Amino acid sequence: MTAELMQTVAQENLETHLEKELEEEALKCLINPLQVWITSASTCACYHLIPILASGEVFGPHMEISINLLDNKQAEENLKSLVTEAQDLASPFLRSVSVCTREEEAFRQAHVIVILDDRVDKDVYSLEDCIRSRAPPCQRYGSLIEKNAHHSVRIIVGGKSFVNLRTVLLMSYAPNFAHNIIAVALGVEGKAKATLARKLKTTPSCIKDVIIWGNISGNNYVDLRKAKVYGYESAVWGPPPFSRPILSLIFDSEWVNREFALTLKKSTATGRPFGGILTAHSIATTLKYWFHGSPPGEIVSLGVLSEGQFGVPEGIVFSMPVKFENGTWVVLTELEDIELNEQTMTRMTSDLIQEKLVALGELIHFQPYQSEHKDLVLDDEKDPVVSDDFLHLIPQSSSEKPQSQENTNDYEGKTVGQ
Repeated sequence: MTAELMQTVAQENLETHLEKELEEEALKCLINPLQVWITSASTCACYHLIPILASGEVFGPHMEISINLLDNKQAEENLKSLVTEAQDLASPFLRSVSVCTREEEAFRQAHVIVILDDRVDKDVYSLEDCIRSRAPPCQRYGSLIEKNAHHSVRIIVGGKSFVNLRTVLLMSYAPNFAHNIIAVALGVEGKAKATLARKLKTTPSCIKDVIIWGNISGNNYVDLRKAKVYGYESAVWGPPPFSRPILSLIFDSEWVNREFALTLKKSTATGRPFGGILTAHSIATTLKYWFHGSPPGEIVSLGVLSEGQFGVPEGIVFSMPVKFENGTWVVLTELEDIELNEQTMTRMTSDLIQEKLVALGELIHFQPYQSEHKDLVLDDEKDPVVSDDFLHLIPQSSSEKPQSQENTNDYEGKTVGQ
């Protein structure tokens, strides 16, 4: 046998071996389905999330999943109805759906945990009480994750209230899994893209690389300096990879600095536009990227624990630009011309630091950051003036407001039957 023939045979043997390994891995997935747990499962977001997860698009066509719905005893009947509807999907990727109302049994062998908004058991009338009310559920979840979850569990925090805070609290109470806990920012990103698309008369999916900085459900900045639009109909046209900077197409700086900013500000302040569909889609897309990688070359916004990147103080969860690859994420610290002014950074980090301290009982009173420079604050009653340094940074100066349970029933904590 010649050396060339031996090399050919060896290559064929290697390819056969790799194919066999892939088949065995696929069979293992079918035998042992991915255990997916969803908290606050009677909420509207869960209702919309289940069919997306069961479609096979998130975890892949060779992965079966078992969905476990976690909520309190009062929600059990609604959860049973949801189980029936999920089974009626007859999805080949959905092995089983079960209900869990005994918290001590939560997250057993969980591979994926989706943390949705928790209801507050009693009315809260101060911001401090509202912040502190987020700590007990996170403490319970953290303890159960440490005790019951699979060693490779991936935990994703979504919703529309105190997303960064709940994420950092989970990290504190489940320290062994802190590296695998992230916060979803794609809801804010999607809202920004849709608003821009309406202005440009294009589709939101054609807009890429909008960056969300800071507090996902509170004080954040929408950065358009890297934003691009593809397939835009104009005098300048090119092949599919051709794109144009968003800011070169929007000549109305008044619209950018006022109407666009105020639209997103109000969305973050009330949480109402971020309903079940958007929350579910944002979570599912983030999970898909986590398992299979984000589109090459595309910037994704994600809430992660800061290690000092971009000058963000360490120890807080902060939304920043990342990419997903090889089952994890990488912060895009190499991006150029995205530096944030010191005051902008202080505006975003001050609230996050205080929220964490108040929730952990290390600070009694929360003092929302007040800018000394009015040119950085949007005011509904007068034209905002934004300094040149911030022309491409869209400020969101909303703070998360405390609300009683009675006032949040319209859009938070809906059962699947409503």
